[in-house]
Amino acid sequence: MRHSIISAALGLTLAAALVLPAWAQDEDKPLELADNPPDRYVVVKGDTLWGISKRYLKSPWRWPDLWGMNKDEVKNPHRIYPGNVLILDLSGATPRLRMEGEGPGGVVAAARGTGVGSTVKLTPKVRAEQVDTAPIPSIPSTAIEPFLNRPLVVDASQFREAPRIVAAQENRVVMGAGDTAFVKGLTADSPLVWQVYRASKPLVDPGTKEVLGYEVIYLGDARVREIGEVTTVRILRARQEITVGDRLVLAPPSDVLAYVPHSAPANATGTVISAPDTVISEIGQQRVIVLNRGARDGVEVGNVYALYRAGKTVAPRALPRSSSNEVHRSKIETVHSEYDPKNQNEPVLLPDERYGLTFVFRVFEKVSYALVMSASRPVNLEDAVRAP
Repeated sequence: MRHSIISAALGLTLAAALVLPAWAQDEDKPLELADNPPDRYVVVKGDTLWGISKRYLKSPWRWPDLWGMNKDEVKNPHRIYPGNVLILDLSGATPRLRMEGEGPGGVVAAARGTGVGSTVKLTPKVRAEQVDTAPIPSIPSTAIEPFLNRPLVVDASQFREAPRIVAAQENRVVMGAGDTAFVKGLTADSPLVWQVYRASKPLVDPGTKEVLGYEVIYLGDARVREIGEVTTVRILRARQEITVGDRLVLAPPSDVLAYVPHSAPANATGTVISAPDTVISEIGQQRVIVLNRGARDGVEVGNVYALYRAGKTVAPRALPRSSSNEVHRSKIETVHSEYDPKNQNEPVLLPDERYGLTFVFRVFEKVSYALVMSASRPVNLEDAVRAP
């Protein structure tokens, strides 16, 4: 049964009460559509869930609400591929986005066959699909790819226990691609391929001064050739020079495609504590930042945080004395007095300024990595993040 889409003013704010997920930060607020959202959109290669979200919503992190997802489905949603056609359905009290040809009630409901009017006549069909077609990612993969399959953070115990390079062939000082190295800490059941890293700067919580971990520098890859008390490995590739004392680690999983943007938990806060692979203090849009919050704080991949700059404390200043010859005007001391700190009021603390959004794409126990999605000004270290 085919349902028609009821035309509506596409720039409106839906003021009706909405049934929103309990985990949503804005669960008591109406869902706001973007200005002139498309009622039909064909997904193309290069799209991201975030980019599509901005076409439909003023708050892109509320994407799961538009798709009718619950918390678990955010982690394993109905994937979107180039060529899919998305339909904005305004026929009910709550707007829903669905695939063309599927019943209303949201993509998730349609996929389960539980949407309204989901009874269909089953007939044999042939569906052609390119085998190399990949689902679109949540955020631009090119911006985060170097941070997905490489070691980024280790704690002190991990560093101490990691397999360690103890010598190089012919007693060399440095090694590169094709060279042989000798490692302690591997066993007969250890995997064959490893990544080589070197510990770098500590990540310190600016509030508690706790060392949250150590950022590491990815150096290259190595493959086991012969296991023993001292294992022989071959350096497959080297991004930098590898030396005695460098450590080995297994490559982490790198799939973030199964996550969609969703708000960080209510009252969630944190601080920007680092910017990997850069020595500058100001970070721009589409750059990676490190937050002092991780899995132990409830952070998960897909969380969206708002970026804030702390308000400054300023001393109110008066205008200079008027040079007017008007007698009455020159006596208005409260407005036209010379600047004199002794005559000023108490310092004023300005409110914090919200200036952007960031998307968490990788989570460790005590820290997480996020991509700056939008920012009206550069991000500084020690800027705050909060639930949007």
